[in-house]
Amino acid sequence: MNASKSARPKPAPAARPFPWAGIIASHVHGARTKAAEQLRTTNVVVQAVQHGLPFAELEALQTALDLPLEKLAPKLGMSRATLHRRKQEGRLTPIESDRLMRYARLMGTALEVFEDQTTAREWLKRPQFGLNRQVPLDYAESEIGAREVESLLWRIAYGVYS
Repeated sequence: MNASKSARPKPAPAARPFPWAGIIASHVHGARTKAAEQLRTTNVVVQAVQHGLPFAELEALQTALDLPLEKLAPKLGMSRATLHRRKQEGRLTPIESDRLMRYARLMGTALEVFEDQTTAREWLKRPQFGLNRQVPLDYAESEIGAREVESLLWRIAYGVYS
């Protein structure tokens, strides 16, 4: 009969989007939609970090911070070679994902405090008196340092001299 119909290759199934796509944006820019709000819940964040975030989430944070990947990668504990390997694999490890979420949380807090993305970015990249003249992005390489950066941001937000 009509052999040409059966000989056609079937189209490849559409790639299902990773369920946590946009998790960085939801933490940087807040919960503007119901989906973004869900991505901010603790259970979802923990599950996403344990699974390892897609490499695209690193690129989303890189865009939000306006920082070259080669400068952001060491803050996540990644060498240049590891960065390129993760890009090819398409996924970060759980430890790298956890560090990525730390910086997304800081950018989100800075954006909430300063209400302007450019100001938030610049504040995070410049030495701050309240951090003993350290750069917040450098200070936040440890969790305790990140908590201190957040504390300073909230003191600024509430008008406490820092």
